Formats: sequence, C-alpha cells, structure tokens
Amino acid sequence: MHKSLRITAIAAACAVAGGVVYGAGAATAGQSTANSTHEPYNIGLLVKDIDTYYGTTADANGVYQASPDSLYAKDLARMDAAAERQIDQAARKAHHRGERPAVVFDIDDTLLLSLDYEKRYNYTYNSTTWADYVNKADRPGVFGSAELVRYAASKGVEVFYNSGLSEAQRTAAVENLKKIGADVNLDTAHMFLKDKANPPSYLNACATPGTWTCTTVQYKSGTRKHIEDDLGYDIVANFGDQYSDLDGGYADRTYKLPNPTYFVS
Repeated sequence: MHKSLRITAIAAACAVAGGVVYGAGAATAGQSTANSTHEPYNIGLLVKDIDTYYGTTADANGVYQASPDSLYAKDLARMDAAAERQIDQAARKAHHRGERPAVVFDIDDTLLLSLDYEKRYNYTYNSTTWADYVNKADRPGVFGSAELVRYAASKGVEVFYNSGLSEAQRTAAVENLKKIGADVNLDTAHMFLKDKANPPSYLNACATPGTWTCTTVQYKSGTRKHIEDDLGYDIVANFGDQYSDLDGGYADRTYKLPNPTYFVS
C-alpha cells in the first residue's frame, strides 16, 4: 500500500470531526484545501479529533486499539447492516437469474486495521517500517469486517480481495486474515496483490514485466474488470477505505469505509 498523502488529508478528517457518516456510493473525496483562503485545520487538534473518533487507547502491550464503543465502530456497524441487506437481495436476484455474484474487499483498513502503525509513526509512511509492520501479521480486524466476509460467503457470493499489498506480503496477509476470522478464499485465485515484477496480462495497458505505471484506480478497476469480464462474476458490492479502491466502475454498489488517517490517490 503506497500512502501518497497522510496527515494532509485535512478535509476528510475535519468531516469526521463534524460527525459525517461514511456509507455506500460516496461520490467525491473532497480532500483538497489548496484553493482555500482559510487557515488549514490545526494538526494537533486534528490528531485529537482522530483519536476521539476511533476512541484510541493503548492496550496492556502498548498497542493502539480502536474502541468498540467509538463513533468509528458505530459508523461501521451502520454500513455493515446496510451492506448485508444489499448483499442478501443481490445474491437472491443473481442466483435466480443464473448469475455468479461476487464481492470485492480491499485489505488495509478495510479488513485489517492499521491504527497502531499510524499512531506509532505519527501518520507518516516509510516502506521499510510498513513492510515490517505488515509482516508481523498481527493487525486487529476492522470492526465487523470478518463477519461481513463470512456473511457474503454464506449467501453463496464469491469473495475476492483486491489489495495494494505486494506479492511479497501475501503470506503475512493470509496469516493475518486467518487470525481475524476472515478465512474465506485466501488462495491466489481470489486474492489479488500487486506483482510489479510479473504483472498480469489484463493490466498490460499500464504494466508490463519490469515496468509498472498503473495508478491505484487503474490497478484496482482493472482487476475488477478481470473478475467480471474474464472470470464471469457480477460484483454486487465493492468495499474499500479509499476512493481509489472504489473508482473506475465494475461494481454494482460501492461502500466507503471511514479512514481519516491517510489518503491514497
């Protein structure tokens, strides 16, 4: 996951502080304050607002955790309830028509929470510390995420993963997803990770062996196109914490999970 903008995602975090509920089909990121004549939001206050939103506390091991009673958890619960209703309805219709319904999940901060990394490194990204963190395979689950994965599978909906994690991080990602109870379709046919050395042919418009120019939207929408056009599924729901996880089409419904800690373009 390349986190191109971190604490500078001021507008999104300010919206969280104002009580915005994230949900399905959000149309625009609204992230930039570059053209504003007003003083930007104070970073110290912003971090406090983020901590309040997550109900951030350090556990006995010094690991930063989100509170199950937080506004963050409540926003997720509302989104999950709506998603379950939609998945159930879409699955029934798809099976009646003889179609193959599928759902697609991003991984970082959609299924696995990275709050501890963000707090520990002051909302900055470093490829070495991030790789070390991911490879520990010990991130907690995003509230309700494993349950939603299992719910979709129980309705006969094929579960896929579409992540910015690298191919080298596959083993850790699989281990961590198993730990949180999202042990569904964790094979290479269902979990799509970035392989810049040997990109798949369906991304050849922006990636060839040794050359990767894909934006996040190109990579993720291209993968969803492959799931629909080449594998023959209808993606009834696509879940991600970034707008770039969702933009580009190839999903009947999109669900934007809340994440005020970084922005991936």
